[in-house]
Amino acid sequence: MMPLTLATVGEENTILKIGGNPKMKKHLEDMGFVAGSGITIISDLGGNLIVSIKDSRVAISREMAAKIMV
Repeated sequence: MMPLTLATVGEENTILKIGGNPKMKKHLEDMGFVAGSGITIISDLGGNLIVSIKDSRVAISREMAAKIMV
Protein backbone atom coordinates (compact mmCIF):
# COMPACT_ATOMS: atom_id res chain seq x y z
CA MET A 1 0.00 0.00 0.00
CA MET A 2 1.31 3.45 -0.96
CA PRO A 3 -0.08 6.97 -1.33
CA LEU A 4 -1.44 7.93 -4.75
CA THR A 5 1.34 10.53 -5.05
CA LEU A 6 3.86 7.69 -5.54
CA ALA A 7 1.86 5.89 -8.26
CA THR A 8 3.05 5.92 -11.87
CA VAL A 9 1.31 8.15 -14.42
CA GLY A 10 -0.88 6.05 -16.72
CA GLU A 11 -0.95 2.99 -14.46
CA GLU A 12 -4.35 1.87 -13.15
CA ASN A 13 -4.53 1.34 -9.40
CA THR A 14 -7.25 0.37 -6.95
CA ILE A 15 -8.08 2.58 -3.98
CA LEU A 16 -7.50 0.57 -0.81
CA LYS A 17 -8.10 3.21 1.86
CA ILE A 18 -8.91 6.91 2.27
CA GLY A 19 -7.14 8.69 5.12
CA GLY A 20 -7.31 12.19 6.55
CA ASN A 21 -9.74 14.01 8.78
CA PRO A 22 -13.48 13.25 8.53
CA LYS A 23 -14.19 16.40 6.50
CA MET A 24 -11.56 15.54 3.87
CA LYS A 25 -12.70 11.90 3.74
CA LYS A 26 -16.30 13.01 3.12
CA HIS A 27 -15.18 15.46 0.41
CA LEU A 28 -13.18 12.76 -1.40
CA GLU A 29 -16.03 10.24 -1.09
CA ASP A 30 -18.46 12.80 -2.53
CA MET A 31 -16.17 13.10 -5.58
CA GLY A 32 -16.18 9.31 -6.07
CA PHE A 33 -12.96 8.35 -4.29
CA VAL A 34 -14.06 5.23 -2.40
CA ALA A 35 -12.24 2.02 -1.48
CA GLY A 36 -12.39 -0.54 -4.28
CA SER A 37 -12.62 2.03 -7.10
CA GLY A 38 -10.12 2.01 -9.94
CA ILE A 39 -8.03 5.17 -10.34
CA THR A 40 -5.46 6.26 -12.93
CA ILE A 41 -3.20 9.32 -12.81
CA ILE A 42 -3.57 11.16 -16.13
CA SER A 43 -0.99 13.88 -15.42
CA ASP A 44 1.00 15.56 -12.68
CA LEU A 45 1.00 19.34 -13.20
CA GLY A 46 2.50 21.87 -10.82
CA GLY A 47 1.87 19.79 -7.71
CA ASN A 48 -1.70 18.90 -8.66
CA LEU A 49 -2.79 15.57 -10.07
CA ILE A 50 -5.38 14.97 -12.76
CA VAL A 51 -6.87 11.53 -12.23
CA SER A 52 -9.40 9.38 -14.01
CA ILE A 53 -11.98 7.80 -11.71
CA LYS A 54 -15.38 6.35 -12.62
CA ASP A 55 -15.21 7.63 -16.22
CA SER A 56 -14.49 11.21 -15.05
CA ARG A 57 -11.37 13.35 -14.87
CA VAL A 58 -10.81 15.13 -11.57
CA ALA A 59 -8.03 17.50 -10.46
CA ILE A 60 -6.89 17.06 -6.87
CA SER A 61 -4.11 18.63 -4.82
CA ARG A 62 -1.00 16.68 -3.87
CA GLU A 63 -2.14 16.97 -0.22
CA MET A 64 -5.42 15.18 -1.03
CA ALA A 65 -3.65 12.59 -3.19
CA ALA A 66 -1.36 11.75 -0.26
CA LYS A 67 -4.45 10.65 1.73
CA ILE A 68 -5.53 8.16 -0.96
CA MET A 69 -3.84 4.78 -0.49
CA VAL A 70 -3.54 2.46 -3.49
